[in-house]
Amino acid sequence: MNWKAVLYGFLASIIIGLVSGLGLPFTDATLPAIGAGVTGLIAGAVAGYVNNWTLGSDALHGGVATVIGALVVAVILTFIGTLGAGVFGLGAGIALLVAVAIAAIPGAIGGAIGGYLHGGRRDDATRTTA
Repeated sequence: MNWKAVLYGFLASIIIGLVSGLGLPFTDATLPAIGAGVTGLIAGAVAGYVNNWTLGSDALHGGVATVIGALVVAVILTFIGTLGAGVFGLGAGIALLVAVAIAAIPGAIGGAIGGYLHGGRRDDATRTTA
């Protein structure tokens, strides 16, 4: 497992997940909300691009990075929702955790796309083992 690729995809997932839909200070405007599918595609593409090994490996790294990122965002939003809405926030958070597993699908697709876009594959001699 290339943890550097997973970390980059994870960070992309966290940044997109938390920034999306936040209000801009001193304005009534909000940033456009980006859905979980697009977030997964982007974060997966980042992980696949950094991994750049095989199509299956890139897809795996994209899926893992997206799921870890979605899990962290879900926990943060559940905590904030529970503080603001009590039991309703907790119930919505549990439903959000179910959606985390579904996030692996666009993450894997994005990982495959990112690895494909990076182009040249590394050979076995340059692959590091963990």
